[in-house]
Amino acid sequence: MNRDVIANYFPKLSGEQTKQFDVLGDLYTGWNAKINVISRKDIDHLYEHHVLHSLSIAMFIRFTDGTNVMDAGTGGGFPGIPLAILFPEVRFHLVDSTGKKIKVVQAIIDAIGLKNSTTRHCCLEDEKGVFDFVVSRAVMTLPELTRLVRKNIGQAHRNAIPNGLICLKGGDIRKETASFGKNVIITLLQEYFSEPCFETKKIIYIPL
Repeated sequence: MNRDVIANYFPKLSGEQTKQFDVLGDLYTGWNAKINVISRKDIDHLYEHHVLHSLSIAMFIRFTDGTNVMDAGTGGGFPGIPLAILFPEVRFHLVDSTGKKIKVVQAIIDAIGLKNSTTRHCCLEDEKGVFDFVVSRAVMTLPELTRLVRKNIGQAHRNAIPNGLICLKGGDIRKETASFGKNVIITLLQEYFSEPCFETKKIIYIPL
């Protein structure tokens, strides 16, 4: 489990941030033995496939302090927990419809002492909070996700790009993005990271 990969790309972490990232491996390994929140075959690649993948959003945008972000369908806490560690002055709200996953996410948040994160066990339809951005990792198709979270995007902009949806996806996404036309921005993660696992991975940004 290569913990050093995070410091390679983010060398200016504080001591507290470094410690928080370091302990994620043991925490997720322990929880995964009880509740399968990450694929069992993937847990050894936690830092590359999950933590660094989540942090690719930070290569695309540096959230302004005070920004509010919802992680839609957070699953095991990705991308929300790694981003919350990296941006301690940004508020994150992690939502998932599976209760046992939110239980693990809250336990990890408590264990590493994250003060800028909240969780909720609910369907996206039921979350009425307003945020600057919604982030997500491939929980559903982009048209469906956009339909569900459009109500959650606020109109007061405070970042370098307009408020909207930032989604991590892999593979061929042309059908999913076709209806958004020129409004969608697609960035290849190969531009940020050299690891082979990112060859087909992308960030999709849709202003809402």
